[in-house]
Amino acid sequence: MSTQNNSYPLPADRDLPMRRLELLISRLLRAGVIASVTLIVVGMIVTFVQHPDYLSSSVVLDSAVGPGATFPHELAALFESTYQMRGEAIVTLGLLVLMATPVARVAFSAIAFIQHRDRTYALITFAVLCLLLLSLVLGRVE
Repeated sequence: MSTQNNSYPLPADRDLPMRRLELLISRLLRAGVIASVTLIVVGMIVTFVQHPDYLSSSVVLDSAVGPGATFPHELAALFESTYQMRGEAIVTLGLLVLMATPVARVAFSAIAFIQHRDRTYALITFAVLCLLLLSLVLGRVE
């Protein structure tokens, strides 16, 4: 028997699935951060290769990143621009992956609580997931 917080024993067969879940979530978070950082760095490199004048002129660079800069605002346009290897679209995709990583973690946790028949935490986690998704849908910038 293993113990958790030295307060009550847990069966050994229940401890192993929880450990596997923790490792899965850890790998998910790590992969999401690595993928997003990679996309952002690649996107920045592609942007500066496509627009070398960004390195020499702060006025031109301000037009690319300042107010009024154009970035894809719809998924179809984002994927089309990424397919065309536009640097700013690749950076935007990296930022979306970074935002999606904790949302995926909450979704995995909700599924895990359902599988472990922990209704209280499943409901709480599902509510958090709904709030996250609602904030993404309603929190668009005009």
